Amino acid sequence: MKQLAILGSTGSIGRRALQVVDNFPDDIKPVALAAGKNKQLLLEQVKKYRPRLVSLQGEEDARWLQRQVGNRKTEIFYGQEGLLAVATCPGVDTVLTAISGAVGLGPTVAAIRAGKNIALANKETLVAAGELVMCLAHEYRVNIRPVDSEHSAIWQCLHGEDGNNVARILLTASGGPFRRYNPEQMAGITPAMALNHPNWEMGAKITVDSATLMNKGLEVIEARWLFGINYDNIKVVIHPQSIIHSMVEFNDGSVLAQMGVPDMRLPIQYALFYPQRPAGDVPKLQWPVTDLTFEEPDLEKFPSLALAYRAGRIGKTMPAVLNAANEVAVHAFLTGRISFMSIPELVAAVMEEHIPVTYNSLEDILEADLWARGRADEIIVDKF
Repeated sequence: MKQLAILGSTGSIGRRALQVVDNFPDDIKPVALAAGKNKQLLLEQVKKYRPRLVSLQGEEDARWLQRQVGNRKTEIFYGQEGLLAVATCPGVDTVLTAISGAVGLGPTVAAIRAGKNIALANKETLVAAGELVMCLAHEYRVNIRPVDSEHSAIWQCLHGEDGNNVARILLTASGGPFRRYNPEQMAGITPAMALNHPNWEMGAKITVDSATLMNKGLEVIEARWLFGINYDNIKVVIHPQSIIHSMVEFNDGSVLAQMGVPDMRLPIQYALFYPQRPAGDVPKLQWPVTDLTFEEPDLEKFPSLALAYRAGRIGKTMPAVLNAANEVAVHAFLTGRISFMSIPELVAAVMEEHIPVTYNSLEDILEADLWARGRADEIIVDKF
């Protein structure tokens, strides 16, 4: 039986991963779970799955959980120590990294150094420290299996193929809820509007990123490291139906596409059971599938995508700064401190002030991340 650790068990990806587990109780067991602040849901997960250890973000929540758990044989941790304990839990085969943001970088690196295979749903890990993480995975002979639907699609299309035959990757994007908005409408976007994604149910941060197209920009950087593809050979295509999850074009002009219903259980299951494809309970596509359309992204309306390409091409610590500034900007938008259109403006302002340097360690990345967060907060106070 495979033993699984989940970083982010109460989030959107974590909950769906546990639905996959429920379909295969004899094949996979969650033995370590880390959550943020949702202590009630984690308590329910403890009662159902009886993991060896769990973690919450805050100390008080961890003490509350300990009282509720009582004499159950589950160790309870909190904070960064808890994330690391879950990521390195003895006996675990695979760690699903499903927490949002740069906070997932340290635990993912720790899991790799502990020899755990990674089911990667935390794109910020490769955005901020792609070269470091991929080198560590090679050094420790660890597999990094993508969980994002787009990268899972590319991974599936590349299976058995010679990488030298790849011409380019075609990353699909739904375009979010505002792709038809005019400038006046864009100026009036509220957090509630941005959190209403047309096709996917996701956490707040990634949903806003999808609305600005920053999420697709982060995926471009992630794809560069996962598949060793130059930025000039990674193209974003708007596909509003979210049926084709991404494509690979080969040198001879052939294009392979991976299709499926927009349900995250599919890529999660593939990452956890690769190379097997056991039958689950995800709905199948209803044929014939009609009206599949494709568009070019509007970089003037959605400059975040262009910022991500720029950061990726500059390299060094610039992608980490892009990611950190964007996290601050999204939080500021959700809390009413800045407007929707100010998100890419703030990210661009922080990037303009950053002098990228070559990083040699996780500490170098975290230093750039901390600087970017601090500078973004200062700019919000001064200019927005």
